[in-house]
Amino acid sequence: MINEHRFFANFGKYRYLLIQLVKKDIQVRYRNSMLGIFWSFLEPLLTMIIMTIIFAFIFKRSIPNFPVYYLIGRVTFGLFQMGTMGSMTSIISNVHILKSVYVPKYLYSLAAVLSNFFTFLLSLIILFAVMIATNVQFTIYIIFASLPVIVLLIMTLGVGLILATVTVFFRDIEHLYGVFVMLLMYASAVFYPANIIPPQYQIILTLNPVYAIIDCLRTVLLNGTLYNPLTLLYATVFALVSLVVGMALFYKYQNKFLLHL
Repeated sequence: MINEHRFFANFGKYRYLLIQLVKKDIQVRYRNSMLGIFWSFLEPLLTMIIMTIIFAFIFKRSIPNFPVYYLIGRVTFGLFQMGTMGSMTSIISNVHILKSVYVPKYLYSLAAVLSNFFTFLLSLIILFAVMIATNVQFTIYIIFASLPVIVLLIMTLGVGLILATVTVFFRDIEHLYGVFVMLLMYASAVFYPANIIPPQYQIILTLNPVYAIIDCLRTVLLNGTLYNPLTLLYATVFALVSLVVGMALFYKYQNKFLLHL
């Protein structure tokens, strides 16, 4: 079983190191970029413009405010995609540090997720700016957007820990997951209306926890109403289960990491 007391004690002890790892991950990501961290603003904005030009006419009757609809899906899925992929390679990419000094290994995966969460928060600035520009009405329900975001963060960390563990022993997971996450994006209704999916295939969206988060955020941010609590509950259960499984798997096999790196 996981020693929860030890886990959280290490978290407090190495909190400063975690902050430095997050900073390092952000710096490395934008090190060779002239615009640096400003790409966190420009990337979702530019992709929104391109996608709006391509799809807004096609879905104009189904999606009244395509730019906001797309951005919510884009930044939400982006956090899950980049966070899990960063966590997946966090152990193997820091092997030189792991072999020279003791650091709780889960900190590398956590830092990868948190650095992408920072990028996600920056992307929200663009999202809210576009909401204002397109006259989206801000309602009291916007405060409930924090709950799906927290669930998404937990889910990303849980899946990331699972991937980080498995990738140490099976490197092909990197390539397979790249294909899987692309298919998951198409199954998350990021740029198309969910109602165009035939009824017999709606189960794909229903069982997709990432889409559940996207749907909750679209409901409170774009529609100005409260999401279905059962939708958030499903995503929450999936996130907590993935976190528990990820922590248990990581804790069980972390002492064997160096033998396979």
